[in-house]
Formats: sequence, C-alpha cells, structure tokens
Amino acid sequence: MGALVRINPALLAGGTGPLVVILHGLAGSAAEMAPLASALVEGGYRVVVPDQRGQGHNTRRPADVSREAYVADVLELLDEPAWLVGQSMGAHTAMLTAAETGVRGLVMIEGGVGGSTDDYPERLRAFFASWAVPFADVEAARSFLGDRPIADAWIADLEERDDGLWPRFDPDVLKAAITGVAARARWDVWRGLTVPTLLILGEHGSVPSAEVARMNAEHSVVVPGAGHDVHLDAPAETARLVLGFLAAQSR
Repeated sequence: MGALVRINPALLAGGTGPLVVILHGLAGSAAEMAPLASALVEGGYRVVVPDQRGQGHNTRRPADVSREAYVADVLELLDEPAWLVGQSMGAHTAMLTAAETGVRGLVMIEGGVGGSTDDYPERLRAFFASWAVPFADVEAARSFLGDRPIADAWIADLEERDDGLWPRFDPDVLKAAITGVAARARWDVWRGLTVPTLLILGEHGSVPSAEVARMNAEHSVVVPGAGHDVHLDAPAETARLVLGFLAAQSR
C-alpha cells in the first residue's frame, strides 16, 4: 500500500485506494496528523495531508488567508471524489469544501459551523504571541509548553534557527486566518450538506454543547477523556472511528 512520505516540504502522502484528505487545525501541521494518516494508509486508503497556508512548511506569511483561499488549496488536491477529514479549523475548511464540490463524505473532529460572540481570534493571537521564543532548546520549550499531546506536536515541529527554536507560524497570521471562521456561523452551509458526515467530539472539547445540539449530526461520537485535540489525546480511537465510518459508508 505504500508508506506515508513527505512528497514536498508542505505535503505528506501515501497509500493506494480511495482518496482521503486530512486537514490539521490552527497552529498545526501535517506532521501531527501523521498517525491518523498512517492508520488510513494501512486501512487501504490513499491519503494526502497538507501543511496549510501560514503553518508548518507552507508559506509562512501568505497574502490571502481567507476561507476561500483555504478551500481553494484543498480543491487543488482533489483528483477524484474524496473523503475529507479535518480537525478544528481544518474541519471548518473541510465542511466548506464539501459544499463546493462532490465528495464521498466528511469527518469533522472537534469542528463546528464557526461564528463567535467574543474576540477569540485575538485571544488566540495573544496566547501564541506569549510564547517565550526563541526557545534555547527542546528542554526550554518543554518547560514552557508543558507535556500535553498538543505540546508534543508543537515541539516536534519547531524550526531550528541560529538563535534557537521557533514555531512554524506567526501569531498575527493565525489571528487573520481564524478571523474568517469566527466571522459568522455557516449554518446555511451545514444544513445544505448532502454527504455522509461524522462529528467526533472530545468529552472535554471546545465546541459549545448548544452548537453540537443544533448541528444534530446524523453520526456523532464523544470520545471519553479527550479534549479539543482528540486525534492527539486518543489517536487509536480516532483512527478506529474514522476507519469504521468510511467503511460503513462505502458499503
């Protein structure tokens, strides 16, 4: 079936079979989705996992970070009807993409319809701007970021420069990118979806319960003990759920 490999600086791919595109969340990268991608490759799927613009090994400061730009990037990867799997902001992008073109189905991991009643894009910017960078070494990064699975992913993806270790994103770019998600709730898009959709949530996740109830997804699972980063907090269970859903919907 073929191993998962980095075919260019900003793209992981591998496997044979039906296409699955996996989209990471804000401040993430393809690398953190690699365990899920590898499980899908082993399960008989062809998987493509991009570093999305402004993050990872993609263009650090792109001119356009609109929702339309992120969707256009995904559309360029689709050479056949695909399954779309996204986490958080990546789930929002996957949902918008599914509304734009024919896909086999959609998996949203801790993803919602967007919209905000507070200024969470600024809160996120402030958090990432608070990082004491450059980190002198991995130990310094660990001391600051902690030992949660998401911290492991951030640390593994740090860029080594002459003066130390830096994240592969800029806080102001992240704020601009997530602002498009926060701008309005896309209930019209959600209600218009006609493809099979699975919503995977963490027991301690971030999608508001009222929003989850209103989404009323046909297929919805809550993963016990997991937070917003379900794919990192419970990687084996996430892979099992995704593989099971894809198999069930392919019968």
